[in-house]
Amino acid sequence: MSDLFSLAGKTALVTGASGGLGAHFCRTLGKAGAAVVLAGRRIEPLQRLADELRESGVAAHPLSLDVTDPESVRAGFEQAQTLCGPIDIAICNAGITVTKDALALASSEWDQVLDVNLKGCWLVASEAARRLIAAGRPGSIINVSSILGHRVAGKVLPYTVSKAGLEQMTRALGLEWARHGIRVNAIAPGYVETDLNREFFASEAGAAMIRRIPQRRLGRASDLDGALLLLASDASAYMTGSSIVVDGGHLQSTL
Repeated sequence: MSDLFSLAGKTALVTGASGGLGAHFCRTLGKAGAAVVLAGRRIEPLQRLADELRESGVAAHPLSLDVTDPESVRAGFEQAQTLCGPIDIAICNAGITVTKDALALASSEWDQVLDVNLKGCWLVASEAARRLIAAGRPGSIINVSSILGHRVAGKVLPYTVSKAGLEQMTRALGLEWARHGIRVNAIAPGYVETDLNREFFASEAGAAMIRRIPQRRLGRASDLDGALLLLASDASAYMTGSSIVVDGGHLQSTL
């Protein structure tokens, strides 16, 4: 059964790989047998993670890439292909947010969030698909969405809009590229504990939010491993345009 989820012989590219969920995804994909291209704007943390992965026997390659810049994306894929061959799996994970009331948002802040979270995923997914189609190869593209693509929260308007758009883009690209053997799916995490939010969730307000999650706990990065490996591997060969919610039941909680 483990062979069903094996990524041996596959190469995966992960954006936003310098920390948080992106770094965890790189470790998980590597453990499953994939060679991993670690893509992001900050090369130093990518190099440290690549060194860590290599020490554990994973073929890892750090790559400077700005998902909002079409030329950077094209050049990044070209460099990755030179280093380790065609990309079979693309994880569109890069994302940012701005926490402000809607009326306090600057136009530039709106553009920045939408450019990274939505346009960036489109550019990376399109480059991956273009190369797979040219090579006549199947592949898997995984967009990292959010439960805030399904529901809303205060003070994160552009983030929720970007993730809702990403959910629809996943369905549209899944439809368009299915005939080429390219699957496009999404993972929609709930609140997952990371170094960036740990302090907040230790506060009174954070504890109150955790109490609204039916499982009464935050997600761990490892809780996403099953969905990630399902969508990255041939175990999901007949899935495309799907979004897997991993949130401890949060979307099902009462309003």
